[in-house]
Amino acid sequence: MDRKIVTTNRKAFHDYNILEKYVAGIVLTGTEIKSIRKNAINLKDSFCKIEDNEIFLYKCHISQYDKGNRFNHDAERVRKLLLTKKEILKMQTKVKQDSYTIVPLEVFLSHGFAKVEIGLAKGKKLHDKRDDIAKKDLKREMDRASKIKY
Repeated sequence: MDRKIVTTNRKAFHDYNILEKYVAGIVLTGTEIKSIRKNAINLKDSFCKIEDNEIFLYKCHISQYDKGNRFNHDAERVRKLLLTKKEILKMQTKVKQDSYTIVPLEVFLSHGFAKVEIGLAKGKKLHDKRDDIAKKDLKREMDRASKIKY
């Protein structure tokens, strides 16, 4: 599969339990794709919202293209995501009934097109975050111990 990962939202994996994943296209203007190809994109505080049976990406920062002129894009504009109506309705019912949130997980290039992987997520409590950190530390220590040769 021709897939080049541009950026990953590591904070989303720390703050949320990801239950389902979807791949969506992004509606871009002008120089945004050039900036994405240069890895000038940040998903840190971004989120998705469903409005009028359409899904939008908020607070995704795509830096302005350095060789762009007056036609350069706004860095934090709201971007429409491309999903099927069936997927959007399924996500909308989960968000309303089970109080899930929709979080962008990563942006990648597939056959020259920018795509975003979004996830239905449930927020973690503080003790869940601490448990995950402890598990990661334990796994890291076990991997180190298994690599040591006597």
